[in-house]
Amino acid sequence: MSVRVRVPEGLSARVPAEQRGPGLDRDDVRLLVSRGTEVTHHVFAELPRLLRAGDLLVVNTSPTLAAAVDGRTGHARVVVHFSTRGDDGRWAVELREPDGRGTTRARAGTPAGTEVGLPGGARLVLEEPLSGRGERLWWARVSGAEVLRVLREHGRPIRYSYTERDQPLSVYQTVFALPSPDGAGSAEMPSAARPFTARLVAELVSRGVQFAPITLHTGVASAEAHEPPYPERFAVPAASARLINAAKAGDGRVIAVGTTAVRAVESATGPDGVVRAAEGWTDLVVTPERGVRVVDGLLTGLHEPEASHLLMLEAVAGRAAVDRAYEEALRGLYLWHEFGDVHLILPEETPHSERCDGNSW
Repeated sequence: MSVRVRVPEGLSARVPAEQRGPGLDRDDVRLLVSRGTEVTHHVFAELPRLLRAGDLLVVNTSPTLAAAVDGRTGHARVVVHFSTRGDDGRWAVELREPDGRGTTRARAGTPAGTEVGLPGGARLVLEEPLSGRGERLWWARVSGAEVLRVLREHGRPIRYSYTERDQPLSVYQTVFALPSPDGAGSAEMPSAARPFTARLVAELVSRGVQFAPITLHTGVASAEAHEPPYPERFAVPAASARLINAAKAGDGRVIAVGTTAVRAVESATGPDGVVRAAEGWTDLVVTPERGVRVVDGLLTGLHEPEASHLLMLEAVAGRAAVDRAYEEALRGLYLWHEFGDVHLILPEETPHSERCDGNSW
């Protein structure tokens, strides 16, 4: 089977795990584990028993912004998704239209010069498309109010039609999220880290698993078109670079928590395989042809089959492993999207690097 199949609508996670029943927490999602084409089934709370002392988890500290704001262009209602703040003060935005069900759909035919009135007297003007690939995302200039203030006072988290209802912003923050000094953040949650709880992090640390924080502010996903990722702002601190290099020099495995962490770390890795402190913009697209230089494994959500993220998974694990994992996820009725179940890709075991079990620490 190819992973290029349609995911049944019934497998979309409509609410977070902790809202599905009494006594549930974020780490009660299911966990599909791949080692090559070998697949096993777990719950996320078992993660500490699946990793070993010396493993290093690379985690994204970017906070999620309340990036969806209602507006009007002429007499038409629109919803502005604020994606990324540019160095010149402009914002990359996507204009969408309400779908009558509390979410939005793509909006076609928006020309340059379009003006959008925002709450609080602010005004947004579309200036030029972000790239030559299409006119989904535009560079826009906002006057009359500071964008981050508009988001704080009038924004809500971006959500799509497969979810059941609006959720508070706290639902979209991961346990690793930290406020950015400049107020920047992610338009959409770095969702691979969502199942982590403070209790689970403490257990991992007690078992000798380390954490290397990085930051990558994610832009608006291409919900309908499945375009390759656009340039995004990232930072890999010197301390995290040292931790990653030390893990590689020993017998630890570098496991990225989310495709954002892969993009950031691989952007800071030279052809010699050494990670160095770096920050700025990355336009890196990790594909099987490019491969990965430092990442050994990946913890990630389940992505739509057309999503460009699957190419990154193939770069880490290979096409056969990804096909096998998605076949098992569909067969096992795993849940998709940001509130759904997760997939851990680990290197194939060898006789000399057998996984420790819960009794051998």
